[in-house]
Amino acid sequence: MSLSKQLYIIISLIFFMIFTGNFIISVTNTKAYLQSESITKAQDTATSLGMTLKTFMQDKQDPEIETIIKAIANRGFYKEIRLEDINFSFTTTQLLNKVGKNDGTWYVQAITIDPKYGQIKQQNDDAELLNELAALENEELDNTNTTNSVKSYIFVPSQAYLNGGHFPIEVTLTNDTTSLTENVEFEFDKVLVKQTREEKFEYVPQWFINLIPIELKETSSEISDGWNKAAVIYVSANAGEAYAKLYEQAKGAIYYAIVAFLVSIALLVLFLRFILQPLKNIEKLAQNIAKGNFGVIKNLPWTTEIKNVAIAMNDMSTKIESIISKLNNNLANITKQLSVDNLTGLQLKQTFETDMKKMFMAKSYGYILTIKIDDLASYANKHSSKEVNHFIKSFANILDTCKSDFCKNVSAYRFYGSEFAVIAKEFSHERATQLVEHFKKEFEKLGVELGKDGVAHVGATPFNPIGTTYGILDAANEAYQLAKQIGPNEAYIRDESDLTRDMEEWRELIYDIIDHGKFEVGYIGDAHILNGEKKGTLVMQEAFTQAKDKNGDSIPIGTFISIAEKYEKVIDFDKAVVKKVIDYINKNQIAHEISINLSLDSIENSVFISWLLSTIHANANVASQLVFSITAYGVAKDENKFKTFSKAIHDSGAKIIIKRFETKFIPLDNIKEYNLDYIRLARDYTNGIANDSSKQGFVEAMQELSTLINIKVFAENVKEDEDFEKVSQLNIYGASR
Repeated sequence: MSLSKQLYIIISLIFFMIFTGNFIISVTNTKAYLQSESITKAQDTATSLGMTLKTFMQDKQDPEIETIIKAIANRGFYKEIRLEDINFSFTTTQLLNKVGKNDGTWYVQAITIDPKYGQIKQQNDDAELLNELAALENEELDNTNTTNSVKSYIFVPSQAYLNGGHFPIEVTLTNDTTSLTENVEFEFDKVLVKQTREEKFEYVPQWFINLIPIELKETSSEISDGWNKAAVIYVSANAGEAYAKLYEQAKGAIYYAIVAFLVSIALLVLFLRFILQPLKNIEKLAQNIAKGNFGVIKNLPWTTEIKNVAIAMNDMSTKIESIISKLNNNLANITKQLSVDNLTGLQLKQTFETDMKKMFMAKSYGYILTIKIDDLASYANKHSSKEVNHFIKSFANILDTCKSDFCKNVSAYRFYGSEFAVIAKEFSHERATQLVEHFKKEFEKLGVELGKDGVAHVGATPFNPIGTTYGILDAANEAYQLAKQIGPNEAYIRDESDLTRDMEEWRELIYDIIDHGKFEVGYIGDAHILNGEKKGTLVMQEAFTQAKDKNGDSIPIGTFISIAEKYEKVIDFDKAVVKKVIDYINKNQIAHEISINLSLDSIENSVFISWLLSTIHANANVASQLVFSITAYGVAKDENKFKTFSKAIHDSGAKIIIKRFETKFIPLDNIKEYNLDYIRLARDYTNGIANDSSKQGFVEAMQELSTLINIKVFAENVKEDEDFEKVSQLNIYGASR
C-alpha cells in the first residue's frame, strides 16, 4: 500500500472515529430527550382525557365520548388512543337493539348464556344501592316502577374465553302480555373507542426508523364512576414527530461531516502532491490495472527504489494483460454452462454433488428426492420438440417454484433428460411428506393440462450423514421404484429406520480400524508431466485409504471419514495415514511426490499441526515429496485457518495442493494469497473439454494465471483421449487418467 493511501486511510479513520463518537452521543441524547418528552406528553393527555370523560361514565355508549377522543387524536401527536371498559359490560338497550325490539314496549326479563363461556351478572348501579340503603332505614322513597328502566350487565368469562369474542346468548323478552325467547350472537369487547394514526412521516426513510428504534411505552389513566373504577384510557405517543426531529438533526450532522471530510482530504491531496509526486504514475498504473486498462510507465523515476517498483509494475501489467482479458470473457460463461441447464434453468448434477458435499461437511439433515418423468421418450415421439420443451419446463417449474412454508431450503436439479433431483435441506419426515404431496398434486394438474395420465414418480430418502452421495441416490432410486408400483404420479418416502447401519456398530468398527491400523493405503491418480523436457514423467500420486467392515466389504471413504469426524477420531486417522505414507516413501525409495488428504478438523487443530511439523522435521529427507491436499470447499470454509496451515507447511519444506478447484468456492483473485504449490482442477472443467470452447478458454486462462504466480495446475481423471490431448495442448503442467 502506498504512503499516500496509508495517510488517507489513517486520517479518514481518525476523522471517522471522532465524528462517529460525537454523532452517536448526540443522537442518543436527543433520542432519550424526545422519548421522555413524548411519553410525558402522552401521560398528560391520558390524565386530562380521564378527567374529561369521567362525567360520561354513566353511559359508556355515549357518542360524545368518541367525539372527544377523535378531537384529541386528530391532532396527530398520538399513535393510538383507546378507551377500554373495566369489565365486559352491556345494557338492556343494546340487547333490545340487537333483537329489534327497542320500541319502548318490550323489556328484558332474563338473560342466559352457556356456562362454558362464562356467566352474566346484573350490575348494581348507584340508584339501586340508594334504594337498598333507604329500605334499611325505613325511609320512603319514590318507588317508581323500574321495570322498563335501562339495566346494566357484566359478562364474567370463563378461563378459556378471557379475551371475549362473539358468544350466543338467550334473551327472554316480555311486554306485559307476551313473552318470547330470542337467541342472538353478542360481541363482548372491552374496547369502547379506539383511534389510531399512521406513525411514520413521509420524508423519514424506513431504514432510519429501523436503525434507530424509538420505544414509546403506552401510558394510561383510570376513570372512575363514583367510587368504582369504570374504564381505562390508554394513550400511545406517535413516534413520527420524534423521528422527524431526530432525522433532521442526524442529516445536518452528516452533511457537516461530509463537507469537513472533503475539505480535509482536499488539503491532504495538495500536500501529498508535492512530497509524493514520483509515486503518482505508479498509483495511476495500479488503478488502471484494477480497472482492466493495461499500460506501462515510459518515464521511469530516478529514485532507485521507486524505479524498481515501476519496472516490476510494467512487467506485471504486461503479463496480466493477456490473462485478464481471457478470464473476464470466459469465466462467467463457463460457470453458467457448467452449473445451469439451458432449458429449465435448474442446477445440473455437478452442482447437486457439490451441495451434497456441503451437507456432508456441515453434518446437515434432510431428504433427497429422485424424480423422473414417466415415458418421456414416448411423449417426444408423439409431440413436437416445442411441446416437449414446454412439458419439461413446466415440470421443472413445479420443482423450483413452490412458495409454501414447507418448501423453504428446497433446491431442484436436472441430471439429464427426464431425471431430476431435489435436496430438501433441514426437512423432517412430516415436511418431506408435505412437499411430496404438493408435487403429486401439481403433477396431476400438469397431466390434465397435457392429456398425460402419468407425469412422474417420486422416490425420497433421508440424508445419511455417514453415507455417500451415490449411496443416497441409490436409496432414493429404490424408493422411486417402489413409487412406480403404487400408481401414477405416486411417491414413496423412506424413513430414518431405513438407514442401514446402527451408529453404535459404526463407532465400534471405526475405533477398531483406527486404533489398530486395520486399513490399507493405496496410491492412485498417477499424474504425469504433459510438456517440456520431463514430459511423461510421473510427478505425483494420491494416497488413497481403504478399510473393510466385519463382513469384508469395503467401506466408502466418504462414509469412513464422516463417522471418524463424528466420533472425533479423524485426527488420529490422519496421523496414521501420514506415518504410513512416510514409511512407504522411505521403504520403497519413491522419487515422485505423494498427496495426502487431510480433514478440516486436522488443519484446524493446533495439536495436530504441531505433531505434523515435528514429524516432517524428523523426516526432512522426504519433506519435499509430501503434498498435503485440501478441497476447495474446505479452504473456502475457513480461509484464515487454511492460510495459517499453508504457511506452516511451507516453512517445514512440504507442499500444498487444493483439489477439486472450482471458481464458485475460490475466486481467482484470491489464489495468490494462499501460498499454494499446486491446483488440481475439478474434473468438470476438463471432462469433454475437446469439444467445449468455454472450458478450453477457462483452462488456458488458469494456466496463464498460475504461471504468473508460480502455481502448477493439474487436470484430474481425464478419461477420453481427445480430452487428454486438448489438455496437453493448453500447457497444463500435469494430468492423471
